[in-house]
Amino acid sequence: MISIIWIIIGFILLIKCADIFVDGCSNVAKALGIPSLIIGLTIVAFGTSAPEAAVSVVASLKGMNDISLGNVVGSNICNLLLVLGVSGLSGCLVAKKKIVTRDFVYAIFSSIVMIIMSFGYFTNGGSKGIIDRTDGLILLCFLGIYLYVLICDAIKTAKKKEEKKKFEIKDIFYIIIGIIGIVLGGQIVVNNAVLIAKMLKVSQNVIALTIVAIGTSLPELVTSVVAAHKGESDIAIGNVVGSNIFNVFFILGLASVISPITYGIESFIDIIIMFFSSILVYILTLKNFRIGNKKGIILLSMYIIYMIYILIR
Repeated sequence: MISIIWIIIGFILLIKCADIFVDGCSNVAKALGIPSLIIGLTIVAFGTSAPEAAVSVVASLKGMNDISLGNVVGSNICNLLLVLGVSGLSGCLVAKKKIVTRDFVYAIFSSIVMIIMSFGYFTNGGSKGIIDRTDGLILLCFLGIYLYVLICDAIKTAKKKEEKKKFEIKDIFYIIIGIIGIVLGGQIVVNNAVLIAKMLKVSQNVIALTIVAIGTSLPELVTSVVAAHKGESDIAIGNVVGSNIFNVFFILGLASVISPITYGIESFIDIIIMFFSSILVYILTLKNFRIGNKKGIILLSMYIIYMIYILIR
Protein backbone atom coordinates (compact mmCIF):
# COMPACT_ATOMS: atom_id res chain seq x y z
CA MET A 1 0.00 0.00 0.00
CA ILE A 2 2.85 2.38 0.83
CA SER A 3 4.49 1.67 -2.54
CA ILE A 4 1.20 2.36 -4.34
CA ILE A 5 0.87 5.69 -2.51
CA TRP A 6 4.44 6.60 -3.47
CA ILE A 7 3.74 5.71 -7.11
CA ILE A 8 0.70 8.01 -7.07
CA ILE A 9 2.87 10.76 -5.57
CA GLY A 10 5.46 10.08 -8.28
CA PHE A 11 2.85 10.37 -11.04
CA ILE A 12 1.53 13.64 -9.58
CA LEU A 13 5.10 15.01 -9.49
CA LEU A 14 5.71 13.89 -13.09
CA ILE A 15 2.52 15.37 -14.49
CA LYS A 16 2.57 18.64 -12.53
CA CYS A 17 6.28 19.29 -13.04
CA ALA A 18 6.02 18.43 -16.75
CA ASP A 19 3.29 21.07 -16.97
CA ILE A 20 5.45 23.61 -15.13
CA PHE A 21 8.43 22.75 -17.36
CA VAL A 22 6.38 23.26 -20.54
CA ASP A 23 5.02 26.59 -19.33
CA GLY A 24 8.50 27.83 -18.43
CA CYS A 25 10.03 26.73 -21.74
CA SER A 26 7.12 28.14 -23.74
CA ASN A 27 7.38 31.54 -22.04
CA VAL A 28 11.15 31.72 -22.58
CA ALA A 29 10.70 30.68 -26.23
CA LYS A 30 8.07 33.38 -26.75
CA ALA A 31 10.35 35.95 -25.12
CA LEU A 32 12.97 34.99 -27.71
CA GLY A 33 10.44 35.44 -30.53
CA ILE A 34 10.11 31.75 -31.45
CA PRO A 35 6.79 31.05 -33.30
CA SER A 36 4.07 29.37 -31.21
CA LEU A 37 3.62 26.69 -33.88
CA ILE A 38 7.21 25.54 -33.39
CA ILE A 39 6.78 25.71 -29.60
CA GLY A 40 3.75 23.43 -29.81
CA LEU A 41 5.42 20.94 -32.11
CA THR A 42 8.58 20.67 -30.02
CA ILE A 43 8.40 21.84 -26.39
CA VAL A 44 4.79 20.84 -25.72
CA ALA A 45 5.23 17.49 -27.49
CA PHE A 46 8.30 16.77 -25.36
CA GLY A 47 6.48 17.94 -22.23
CA THR A 48 3.63 15.44 -22.57
CA SER A 49 6.25 12.69 -23.07
CA ALA A 50 8.38 13.87 -20.13
CA PRO A 51 6.90 11.34 -17.65
CA GLU A 52 7.70 8.43 -19.98
CA ALA A 53 11.16 9.91 -20.59
CA ALA A 54 11.91 10.26 -16.87
CA VAL A 55 10.79 6.71 -16.05
CA SER A 56 12.59 5.06 -19.00
CA VAL A 57 15.85 6.99 -18.55
CA VAL A 58 15.97 6.33 -14.79
CA ALA A 59 15.18 2.65 -15.40
CA SER A 60 17.89 2.49 -18.09
CA LEU A 61 20.47 4.05 -15.75
CA LYS A 62 19.61 1.42 -13.13
CA GLY A 63 19.75 -1.44 -15.65
CA MET A 64 16.01 -2.19 -15.34
CA ASN A 65 15.47 -2.94 -19.03
CA ASP A 66 11.99 -4.44 -18.64
CA ILE A 67 10.66 -1.18 -17.22
CA SER A 68 12.58 0.99 -19.70
CA LEU A 69 11.27 -0.80 -22.80
CA GLY A 70 7.90 -1.86 -21.36
CA ASN A 71 7.08 1.73 -20.42
CA VAL A 72 7.55 2.96 -24.00
CA VAL A 73 5.68 0.09 -25.67
CA GLY A 74 2.95 0.00 -23.01
CA SER A 75 2.44 3.78 -23.18
CA ASN A 76 2.11 3.69 -26.97
CA ILE A 77 -0.48 0.91 -26.85
CA CYS A 78 -2.28 2.79 -24.06
CA ASN A 79 -2.30 6.00 -26.14
CA LEU A 80 -3.68 4.26 -29.22
CA LEU A 81 -6.36 2.09 -27.62
CA LEU A 82 -7.24 3.62 -24.24
CA VAL A 83 -6.65 7.35 -24.79
CA LEU A 84 -8.20 7.52 -28.28
CA GLY A 85 -10.95 5.13 -27.19
CA VAL A 86 -11.98 7.31 -24.23
CA SER A 87 -11.55 10.46 -26.35
CA GLY A 88 -13.82 9.00 -29.03
CA LEU A 89 -16.51 8.42 -26.40
CA SER A 90 -16.03 11.95 -25.05
CA GLY A 91 -16.68 13.53 -28.44
CA CYS A 92 -16.42 12.62 -32.09
CA LEU A 93 -12.81 13.10 -33.20
CA VAL A 94 -12.28 14.47 -36.69
CA ALA A 95 -8.69 14.30 -37.95
CA LYS A 96 -7.20 16.58 -40.57
CA LYS A 97 -5.91 14.76 -43.63
CA LYS A 98 -2.31 15.86 -42.96
CA ILE A 99 -2.30 14.27 -39.49
CA VAL A 100 -3.44 10.94 -40.94
CA THR A 101 -1.36 10.91 -44.12
CA ARG A 102 1.86 12.35 -42.65
CA ASP A 103 2.10 12.11 -38.87
CA PHE A 104 0.20 8.85 -38.41
CA VAL A 105 2.22 7.22 -41.19
CA TYR A 106 5.40 8.32 -39.41
CA ALA A 107 4.05 6.82 -36.16
CA ILE A 108 3.50 3.50 -37.95
CA PHE A 109 6.99 3.83 -39.39
CA SER A 110 8.37 4.16 -35.85
CA SER A 111 6.72 0.83 -34.98
CA ILE A 112 8.22 -0.77 -38.09
CA VAL A 113 11.67 0.50 -37.10
CA MET A 114 11.24 -1.09 -33.67
CA ILE A 115 10.21 -4.40 -35.24
CA ILE A 116 13.25 -4.36 -37.51
CA MET A 117 15.55 -3.63 -34.58
CA SER A 118 13.87 -6.29 -32.44
CA PHE A 119 14.67 -8.97 -35.02
CA GLY A 120 17.98 -9.08 -33.16
CA TYR A 121 16.08 -11.36 -30.80
CA PHE A 122 16.15 -14.06 -33.47
CA THR A 123 19.67 -13.34 -34.70
CA ASN A 124 20.89 -13.95 -31.14
CA GLY A 125 19.44 -17.44 -31.13
CA GLY A 126 16.09 -16.55 -29.60
CA SER A 127 17.45 -16.16 -26.07
CA LYS A 128 17.78 -12.41 -25.78
CA GLY A 129 17.59 -9.39 -28.06
CA ILE A 130 19.28 -6.04 -27.62
CA ILE A 131 18.71 -2.43 -28.65
CA ASP A 132 22.23 -1.05 -28.47
CA ARG A 133 23.71 2.44 -28.59
CA THR A 134 23.95 2.40 -32.39
CA ASP A 135 20.23 1.61 -32.60
CA GLY A 136 19.58 4.43 -30.14
CA LEU A 137 21.47 6.93 -32.29
CA ILE A 138 19.51 5.80 -35.34
CA LEU A 139 16.24 6.38 -33.47
CA LEU A 140 17.37 9.88 -32.45
CA CYS A 141 18.29 10.62 -36.08
CA PHE A 142 14.77 9.65 -37.18
CA LEU A 143 13.42 12.05 -34.54
CA GLY A 144 15.62 14.81 -35.98
CA ILE A 145 14.21 14.17 -39.47
CA TYR A 146 10.64 14.31 -38.17
CA LEU A 147 11.23 17.55 -36.26
CA TYR A 148 12.91 19.08 -39.32
CA VAL A 149 9.84 18.30 -41.46
CA LEU A 150 7.49 19.70 -38.79
CA ILE A 151 9.44 22.91 -38.30
CA CYS A 152 9.78 23.53 -42.04
CA ASP A 153 6.03 23.02 -42.44
CA ALA A 154 5.31 25.30 -39.46
CA ILE A 155 7.46 28.07 -40.90
CA LYS A 156 5.70 27.82 -44.28
CA THR A 157 2.22 27.97 -42.77
CA ALA A 158 2.99 30.76 -40.28
CA LYS A 159 1.09 33.81 -41.52
CA LYS A 160 2.08 36.46 -39.06
CA LYS A 161 5.02 37.40 -36.92
CA GLU A 162 4.70 36.28 -33.32
CA GLU A 163 4.57 38.97 -30.66
CA LYS A 164 7.41 38.70 -28.18
CA LYS A 165 6.57 38.04 -24.56
CA LYS A 166 8.39 39.94 -21.82
CA PHE A 167 11.19 37.84 -20.34
CA GLU A 168 10.70 36.98 -16.67
CA ILE A 169 13.29 35.35 -14.38
CA LYS A 170 10.55 33.20 -12.81
CA ASP A 171 10.30 31.24 -16.08
CA ILE A 172 13.89 30.04 -15.61
CA PHE A 173 12.92 29.03 -12.07
CA TYR A 174 9.93 27.08 -13.45
CA ILE A 175 12.20 25.21 -15.88
CA ILE A 176 14.64 24.23 -13.12
CA ILE A 177 11.85 23.15 -10.72
CA GLY A 178 10.16 21.24 -13.54
CA ILE A 179 13.30 19.28 -14.42
CA ILE A 180 14.02 18.46 -10.75
CA GLY A 181 10.44 17.31 -10.20
CA ILE A 182 10.41 15.19 -13.36
CA VAL A 183 13.64 13.41 -12.42
CA LEU A 184 12.53 12.89 -8.80
CA GLY A 185 9.09 11.66 -9.88
CA GLY A 186 10.69 9.22 -12.33
CA GLN A 187 12.90 7.75 -9.61
CA ILE A 188 9.97 7.38 -7.20
CA VAL A 189 7.85 5.57 -9.82
CA VAL A 190 10.63 3.19 -10.92
CA ASN A 191 11.77 2.27 -7.41
CA ASN A 192 8.26 1.57 -6.13
CA ALA A 193 7.17 -0.21 -9.32
CA VAL A 194 10.03 -2.67 -8.73
CA LEU A 195 8.95 -3.16 -5.11
CA ILE A 196 5.35 -3.89 -6.19
CA ALA A 197 6.58 -6.36 -8.82
CA LYS A 198 8.56 -8.22 -6.16
CA MET A 199 5.67 -8.22 -3.66
CA LEU A 200 3.17 -9.49 -6.25
CA LYS A 201 5.78 -11.91 -7.62
CA VAL A 202 5.26 -10.71 -11.19
CA SER A 203 7.82 -9.49 -13.70
CA GLN A 204 8.86 -5.86 -13.96
CA ASN A 205 7.63 -6.06 -17.55
CA VAL A 206 4.03 -6.60 -16.39
CA ILE A 207 4.19 -3.62 -14.01
CA ALA A 208 5.74 -1.46 -16.76
CA LEU A 209 3.04 -2.39 -19.29
CA THR A 210 0.16 -1.76 -16.88
CA ILE A 211 0.62 0.55 -13.88
CA VAL A 212 3.62 2.52 -15.17
CA ALA A 213 2.37 2.78 -18.78
CA ILE A 214 -1.10 4.01 -17.79
CA GLY A 215 0.34 6.39 -15.18
CA THR A 216 2.82 8.01 -17.54
CA SER A 217 0.10 8.30 -20.21
CA LEU A 218 -2.13 10.38 -17.92
CA PRO A 219 -1.00 13.71 -19.50
CA GLU A 220 -2.00 12.43 -22.95
CA LEU A 221 -5.29 11.03 -21.58
CA VAL A 222 -6.29 14.24 -19.81
CA THR A 223 -5.19 16.47 -22.71
CA SER A 224 -6.98 14.39 -25.36
CA VAL A 225 -10.22 13.89 -23.42
CA VAL A 226 -10.51 17.61 -22.60
CA ALA A 227 -9.65 18.52 -26.20
CA ALA A 228 -12.23 16.05 -27.55
CA HIS A 229 -14.89 17.40 -25.17
CA LYS A 230 -14.17 20.94 -26.41
CA GLY A 231 -14.25 19.84 -30.05
CA GLU A 232 -10.49 20.30 -30.56
CA SER A 233 -10.01 17.04 -32.51
CA ASP A 234 -6.63 18.00 -33.96
CA ILE A 235 -5.19 18.41 -30.48
CA ALA A 236 -6.73 15.15 -29.24
CA ILE A 237 -5.46 13.00 -32.13
CA GLY A 238 -2.26 14.94 -32.80
CA ASN A 239 -1.30 14.71 -29.12
CA VAL A 240 -1.44 10.89 -29.22
CA VAL A 241 0.30 10.51 -32.58
CA GLY A 242 3.06 12.99 -31.69
CA SER A 243 3.57 11.41 -28.27
CA ASN A 244 3.95 7.93 -29.78
CA ILE A 245 6.58 9.18 -32.22
CA PHE A 246 8.49 10.92 -29.41
CA ASN A 247 8.24 7.82 -27.19
CA VAL A 248 9.97 5.60 -29.73
CA PHE A 249 12.45 7.93 -31.38
CA PHE A 250 13.36 10.17 -28.44
CA ILE A 251 12.75 8.21 -25.22
CA LEU A 252 13.76 4.75 -26.41
CA GLY A 253 16.60 6.27 -28.42
CA LEU A 254 17.94 8.23 -25.44
CA ALA A 255 17.49 5.32 -23.00
CA SER A 256 19.36 2.86 -25.25
CA VAL A 257 22.19 5.35 -25.85
CA ILE A 258 22.58 5.69 -22.07
CA SER A 259 22.48 1.92 -21.52
CA PRO A 260 21.83 -0.82 -24.14
CA ILE A 261 18.41 -2.42 -23.58
CA THR A 262 18.04 -6.20 -23.55
CA TYR A 263 14.65 -7.92 -23.88
CA GLY A 264 12.99 -11.32 -24.22
CA ILE A 265 10.21 -12.90 -26.27
CA GLU A 266 7.43 -11.19 -24.27
CA SER A 267 8.71 -7.72 -25.16
CA PHE A 268 9.04 -8.75 -28.82
CA ILE A 269 5.36 -9.83 -28.82
CA ASP A 270 4.36 -6.50 -27.23
CA ILE A 271 6.19 -4.61 -29.99
CA ILE A 272 4.22 -6.61 -32.58
CA ILE A 273 0.97 -5.77 -30.73
CA MET A 274 1.96 -2.09 -30.73
CA PHE A 275 2.46 -2.24 -34.50
CA PHE A 276 -0.93 -3.87 -35.16
CA SER A 277 -2.60 -1.41 -32.77
CA SER A 278 -1.17 1.42 -34.90
CA ILE A 279 -2.47 -0.23 -38.07
CA LEU A 280 -5.92 -0.76 -36.50
CA VAL A 281 -6.27 2.88 -35.44
CA TYR A 282 -4.95 4.06 -38.82
CA ILE A 283 -7.53 1.98 -40.71
CA LEU A 284 -10.37 3.16 -38.46
CA THR A 285 -9.28 6.79 -38.84
CA LEU A 286 -8.58 6.57 -42.58
CA LYS A 287 -12.14 5.42 -43.36
CA ASN A 288 -13.78 8.83 -42.79
CA PHE A 289 -11.17 10.68 -40.69
CA ARG A 290 -13.41 10.25 -37.64
CA ILE A 291 -13.30 8.35 -34.33
CA GLY A 292 -16.72 8.32 -32.67
CA ASN A 293 -18.56 6.20 -30.11
CA LYS A 294 -18.52 2.93 -32.05
CA LYS A 295 -14.83 3.13 -32.89
CA GLY A 296 -14.09 4.28 -29.35
CA ILE A 297 -15.79 1.16 -27.98
CA ILE A 298 -13.77 -1.02 -30.36
CA LEU A 299 -10.49 0.54 -29.22
CA LEU A 300 -11.40 0.28 -25.51
CA SER A 301 -12.43 -3.36 -25.98
CA MET A 302 -9.09 -4.12 -27.63
CA TYR A 303 -7.25 -2.50 -24.72
CA ILE A 304 -9.21 -4.53 -22.15
CA ILE A 305 -8.39 -7.71 -24.08
CA TYR A 306 -4.71 -6.70 -24.12
CA MET A 307 -4.74 -6.08 -20.35
CA ILE A 308 -6.32 -9.50 -19.75
CA TYR A 309 -3.66 -11.07 -21.98
CA ILE A 310 -0.89 -9.33 -20.01
CA LEU A 311 -2.24 -10.52 -16.67
CA ILE A 312 -2.77 -14.10 -17.89
CA ARG A 313 0.68 -14.14 -19.46
